[in-house]
Amino acid sequence: MLQNLKQFFDRHMLPASREQGQGAQHALQVATAALLFEVMRMDGELKEVERHAMTAAIQARFELTAEETATLLRLAEAEAEQATDYYQFTALINQHYTPAQKEQVVEHMWQVASADHEIDRFERTLVHKVADLLHVPRPAQIAARERAMHAARQHTK
Repeated sequence: MLQNLKQFFDRHMLPASREQGQGAQHALQVATAALLFEVMRMDGELKEVERHAMTAAIQARFELTAEETATLLRLAEAEAEQATDYYQFTALINQHYTPAQKEQVVEHMWQVASADHEIDRFERTLVHKVADLLHVPRPAQIAARERAMHAARQHTK
């Protein structure tokens, strides 16, 4: 299901991380980007403010090149059309990341969901579902949501 994204992840992110020593963080960022796209499209509308939040997170926060960002967005969009569940992808994250990194994934998802200042039930359900699959405890999920919503309020001031 997410084979193309996994191949991109394996080909571009894992070798670079072994060489740079920052591989886990860089790979986490790429994996998160795919989930961010899912959040963006979850409410049935591809809102420009959410797309901007996702792209900004991928480029600025994740320090990806323009080429990596463009490739990842194309793959994420293609996979989103075929995805029926997220277990295969979250299982990959569970194998490689710490609890703090998993919480960071959840926080980034909340950031995209709250970019338009309204989190609909589909976005909320998706974030909770992914957080549960990543074994992020409820108190950590709530803290991640509060940080994301605080950041969204700060961007509108």
